[in-house]
Amino acid sequence: MNTPVNKKEAIRIAPAFATQLRNYVELMRLNKPIGIWLLLWPTLWALWLAGEGHPDPGVFTVFVVGVVVMRSAGCVLNDFADRNIDPYVERTRARPIASGAVAPTEALTLFVALALVAVGLAAMLNKQAQVLAVIAAGLTVVYPFIKRFVSIPQFVLGAAFGWAVPMAFAAQTGEASQLGWLVFGTALVWAVIYDTFYAMVDREDDLKVGVKSTAILFGDADLFVIGGLQLLMLTALAFVGDMAELGPWYYGAVLVAAVLMAYHQWLARDRKPAGCFQAFLHNHYIGLIVFVGIVLHFTFAGADGSALPAG
Repeated sequence: MNTPVNKKEAIRIAPAFATQLRNYVELMRLNKPIGIWLLLWPTLWALWLAGEGHPDPGVFTVFVVGVVVMRSAGCVLNDFADRNIDPYVERTRARPIASGAVAPTEALTLFVALALVAVGLAAMLNKQAQVLAVIAAGLTVVYPFIKRFVSIPQFVLGAAFGWAVPMAFAAQTGEASQLGWLVFGTALVWAVIYDTFYAMVDREDDLKVGVKSTAILFGDADLFVIGGLQLLMLTALAFVGDMAELGPWYYGAVLVAAVLMAYHQWLARDRKPAGCFQAFLHNHYIGLIVFVGIVLHFTFAGADGSALPAG
């Protein structure tokens, strides 16, 4: 007797469930994977360098899944923290919490669920990596709130995005080596570069609502400072290559990265939001190119950096 009613109820509920699921996907930014890639590339650099071209499959899987989970958790917490700011910023006013599509309590529940998944992933790693994971969790929680109080939140974001690097070295080798910390520093500088481009998009709105950023701090010198940071990153990449005894494939990739950095300066040359946003998005290719260079080195060169014999 109740079957027809139940079917009608299911038909009525299904679209609402699909809509809310889509809202959660947008809240976690799974529909905008650029942040996942920017977080993933330094992690992959670290896994390949620590594993000398052969990362442990289990560790590799944990870190790739962990990148997606932690980035999603960070986005949820960020939007919760910015729930009273996002409605007044052109680029963010349509976000799920700002628009009222997702309640703040729902967002916190989702964040806790993602955090529990992250804890489960960390439990699969060795003790050294687990200790570093605690710091990673702290950075993830702190960043969304710190941009109200300090003028360089991009450095905190860089530390959060790069912290997977020493974790990867620890998980792969049992310690966060000197090379691992050098790669971490490189990733941190890179994050400041691309997130300053990103902050330049919102500079006018951020000034109105009181949010701090390196784009505001650097002011008219923004592109000049970014250029200095780009040179610093290229120098750090060169030191990484020297310390890891990488060969021509890697240095060729670094050269391509330098060309891309010049292109990003050109994209943002007039500081218009559209150009700055494109410079931010295009940074993804720098991470990709560096990773390709590392992979090609270990594929076509011997452990001592010399070319492998043919056949």
